[in-house]
Amino acid sequence: MKLEYNHKYDSIINLEHYKSKTHPPMSLYSRSAQFAPFAALVGYEEAVIETEKRQRTK
Repeated sequence: MKLEYNHKYDSIINLEHYKSKTHPPMSLYSRSAQFAPFAALVGYEEAVIETEKRQRTK
């Protein structure tokens, strides 16, 4: 596959990153929370551990 150079963004590539005048930047802590693992099955891990404990005692 041959890569072709695209000049589409040459006019904006070196511009300063946009900063809102009305909204403060989000904290790194808040940003990282967006990517935290999602526990769709709340309590599932505890149930598995409890089941393992019961199986060991039999």
